[in-house]
Amino acid sequence: MAKSRFGQRTSGIEPSSAIKRLLLPSPVGPLFVEYDQAAVRHIHFWHQGAHPPAGTRVEPTRDDPLGWKVAEQLREYFAGARRDFDLPLAPEGTDFRKRVWSALRGIPYGETRTYGQVADSIECRAPRAVGQANRHNPIPIVIPCHRVLAFNGIGGYAGQWGDGDGLDRKRWLLRHEGVDV
Repeated sequence: MAKSRFGQRTSGIEPSSAIKRLLLPSPVGPLFVEYDQAAVRHIHFWHQGAHPPAGTRVEPTRDDPLGWKVAEQLREYFAGARRDFDLPLAPEGTDFRKRVWSALRGIPYGETRTYGQVADSIECRAPRAVGQANRHNPIPIVIPCHRVLAFNGIGGYAGQWGDGDGLDRKRWLLRHEGVDV
């Protein structure tokens, strides 16, 4: 992950006509979405007030069906009207990480699993490796890594443990789905 001149983490992708970018409002802060004609590639939690890369839009163009679908489904999720996402996804990662992310998509709305349970579901003996795959999830919310908890508590979120924005987001998302945390 590269950093912009404003200190914000970015995907390191230079402005391109192939990659489209949206900066969408949400209750957990702005969401920076990167996608192409075929699939969503990344969703980043964007710092309020930080400047996004050139070419970023706050609304898709008229001829951008995937952009409209992404924006609509995220709005519906945050409004409580959507429990599952129906978006084409193309997360980049190792085969192991992709197996973990696929398992996360199988965790139903309003339910949680521990890192160990996810590890067992993919026949892996390393819950910490599952935690690292979660940490590197490029499409949070849609690939619901927030639904994975430590065996003894909430665990981490986006590489953060203890207090901070990441765990506040995780708590918000879980409470939004009706999970007591």
